[in-house]
Amino acid sequence: MAVNSVRIAAAQMTSINDLASNFATCSRLVKEAASAGAKMICFPESFAFIGAQDGESLKIAQPLDGPMMQQYWFQEKGPDEQHLFNTHVVIDDNGKIKSTYKKIHLFDVDIAGERSYKESNITEAGNNIVSVDSPVGRLGLTVCYDLRFPELYQQLRFQHEAQVLLVPAAFTVATGQAHWEILLRARAIETQCYVIAAAQTGKHNDKRQSYGETLIIDPWGTVVGRLTDRLSTGITVADIDFSLLDSIRTRMPIARHRKPIEFWKSASL
Repeated sequence: MAVNSVRIAAAQMTSINDLASNFATCSRLVKEAASAGAKMICFPESFAFIGAQDGESLKIAQPLDGPMMQQYWFQEKGPDEQHLFNTHVVIDDNGKIKSTYKKIHLFDVDIAGERSYKESNITEAGNNIVSVDSPVGRLGLTVCYDLRFPELYQQLRFQHEAQVLLVPAAFTVATGQAHWEILLRARAIETQCYVIAAAQTGKHNDKRQSYGETLIIDPWGTVVGRLTDRLSTGITVADIDFSLLDSIRTRMPIARHRKPIEFWKSASL
């Protein structure tokens, strides 16, 4: 008999510029997720390390076969000494790397009332769309600012057959208050996928803080997992219900109704 549901966990934490401290938090949350019956746990963007000073992340960045990856996900060493990759890594239950995705859309933004961000100063953008099979369904990999670019998620669903979209993030407070949940729910609704959004939260240092609000959203756009405290460290769990996913896609077959890119290229204005 086929399994119709499987449990997934999403973690929330406040990473700092201390690798050992962050790892201790992650280790504790993994144990909590396992105790709750989760088959997979998703961590926020940059959970291994958030620097307090410019250049700190470059100094601790390592290649995929470096010592930190023997523990977990991290800032990947880039193509030169001035750049790293913001890499989303999927690790299987044997501790082996299953897949990697390098963040495509870099956060070069001036936030009114906050500060300017220039991720491209030290980060090299990726250029590959990545999906991978897992015990919780076929995953579509993204990172944070990618969330504002729906064409990536459309590709993951309709070209790569994703069932679950992962969005590890460290949204700013201002953008999180305004757009975080509504964008996540929109991505879930328009792709008919589960969305797992593990978020950084709270004050990382004197210059940076994150919004939080870790969420798990079903393919109908309903929030099915949420930490009770937006600023807390912890996990939320929910079941990926494949029967629900299949039912929504069957009853509203948008994959069949959507127009191919060629239609829009030839459509008259």
